Amino acid sequence: MAIDKAGLWATPEVAARVLRESGDRADAVVFFSGEHRLDPRLMRGEVDVVMPILHGPFGEDGTIQGLCEMLDLPYVGCNVAASAVTMDKVLTKRLLRDAGLAVVRFVTLQRAAWERERWESIRPQLVNFGLPLFVKPARLGSSVGISKVKAWEALEAALEEAFVYDDLVLVEQGVEAREIEVAVLAGEPPAVSVPGEVVPGHEFYDYADKYLDDACQLLAPAPLSEEQGQKVRELALAAFLACGCDSMARVDFLLDKREGRFYVNELNSIPGFTPISMYPRLLGLSGIPYGELVDRLIALALQRHERRRVQANAALRPLAERAKA
Repeated sequence: MAIDKAGLWATPEVAARVLRESGDRADAVVFFSGEHRLDPRLMRGEVDVVMPILHGPFGEDGTIQGLCEMLDLPYVGCNVAASAVTMDKVLTKRLLRDAGLAVVRFVTLQRAAWERERWESIRPQLVNFGLPLFVKPARLGSSVGISKVKAWEALEAALEEAFVYDDLVLVEQGVEAREIEVAVLAGEPPAVSVPGEVVPGHEFYDYADKYLDDACQLLAPAPLSEEQGQKVRELALAAFLACGCDSMARVDFLLDKREGRFYVNELNSIPGFTPISMYPRLLGLSGIPYGELVDRLIALALQRHERRRVQANAALRPLAERAKA
């Protein structure tokens, strides 16, 4: 079993039901009993390709991807490095900034520094910041542990809340913005979808808004001008490449309502993947239906696996030749 994005246990039966409802073959699902910590079927070559539709730690942070690499199994989605980077909001923002892409102003704070110095560890960094602020655990998803701070006296509680989930915390300058999303699928050339928009039902797009009620709206395509749509698609591909993504990602933006400027907010290396999720919806609107999308992702996984095998053999060849000598 694994934990799905809503924080619920996703059993093999749930996976089969999802496949049935999406029109795919539920009888092709490999059911793992949990009898062994590492199921023998993974070792015996009974799995053709792994599709890790998992979220959060151990799902999209490079961990399961690394396990697949060690087991020599093809897997759908970004490679180990890109998965780890896009899970880490701080690393992501630094890579994007180094690539010349706009991100909102941010600072970071380590738990050890906060516990040792308290306000002196963060006050000097916030001199040029104004309210509101967003405080986030650096390496978590689904908006867990995120707080919007509208008064300085609320900052301490927000930091303490974020430190419950991570030893590294991100503090961002809040902007009045629209939330725009673009789906990217690797290929030659890569497919970059029309943009969509999330209209939060709460003050911001928080955990409850995502999973516990139906207050938010998902607009696909987003009501943008042709120029804005083209611009955000170009930025999405640039962000995808800057973070080393090599399969799929949903790139999330903030569109500043005052300045009209796009800020890259984050990348999701394993976006929601039900037929009504934004990632497949946007690609469907861009000419890639759900079934074709799955086929292309599997093909990308198999192609990468074969490339990796060739590269590994090339790297080992000098060692083998030296051993023979």
